Amino acid sequence: MSNTSLLSIKDLHVRYTTDNGTVQAVSGLNLSIEKGQTLGLVGETGAGKTTMAMSVMRLIAEPPGRITDGEILFEGQDLLKASPATMRKVRGGKIAMIFQDPMTSLNPIIPVDEQVAEMIALHNDVNKQESLKRALAMLETVGIQPDRAGEYPHQFSGGMKQRVVIAIALACNPALLIADEPTTALDVTIQAQVLELMKGLKRKFDTAMIMITHDLGIVAETCDHVAIMYAGRIVEQADTVSLYADPRHPYTKGLFASIPNVEEERESLAVIPGLPPEPTDMPAGCPFHPRCSKAMDQCRVAAPSPVSVGGNHLVACFLEGGAA
Repeated sequence: MSNTSLLSIKDLHVRYTTDNGTVQAVSGLNLSIEKGQTLGLVGETGAGKTTMAMSVMRLIAEPPGRITDGEILFEGQDLLKASPATMRKVRGGKIAMIFQDPMTSLNPIIPVDEQVAEMIALHNDVNKQESLKRALAMLETVGIQPDRAGEYPHQFSGGMKQRVVIAIALACNPALLIADEPTTALDVTIQAQVLELMKGLKRKFDTAMIMITHDLGIVAETCDHVAIMYAGRIVEQADTVSLYADPRHPYTKGLFASIPNVEEERESLAVIPGLPPEPTDMPAGCPFHPRCSKAMDQCRVAAPSPVSVGGNHLVACFLEGGAA
């Protein structure tokens, strides 16, 4: 893991205490991202992707959640040891987050230009007039003209609301943008427009980005590197070209096999058998073994550690020589 990483997550463990038992949402997660890089974080619902993002932002609600171990180093500082005052400066100022549903991120009774201006005023020493001026410029950058800037969220379509959310997130030119399935609530055409916008703005502002998604197509379009997450663990990670050309983990292979291919004639789509494990009842050993057609005896008793299979390609699987 590079010492020059913008963000470096080391051995992160997060658990939730519920009425049904303890949920180990993230287990021993290691991840890093360089300046200006885009990392795709892929996995099924419940894999722990959003929990990882909320841990970086220090927004895990305690109780029921608790970060029990690990380090989150951002620009060399461990955010898990940072004071609340420091984290208020980091959130929005240095690390910004875009959520799935823009309607839950926007205040319905405040015009959108004022919501962008509020973020600017919070992290910059400027007066109201200057913050509004910058807000109008930022909204124009994301394709919202000045004559609409004073309107309220309900007057915008879903795609336009997501543009407002992107404007708020990028208003202070953060070093890292975390996008948590930012196009899930949008139709396919608008999805493509928003993704193109995000790619363009990322280049313009030289912002690093973590794109959280379950869509491998979005990752192929937008990401330099990709990490595959299953049941709170990273099971495979590599640069996007290497992983797409040569997926190694049985789960990753299953994800790729389930993507429809218009050039192939198939009676039915391939599926990964079974369901992800119950968070309160994780299987012993490798969490994927109950669904894996190549599971061995050791998979049922020990979880494999990631091993390099060439370059920066890491796989946590005994088939690839992973150690317990």
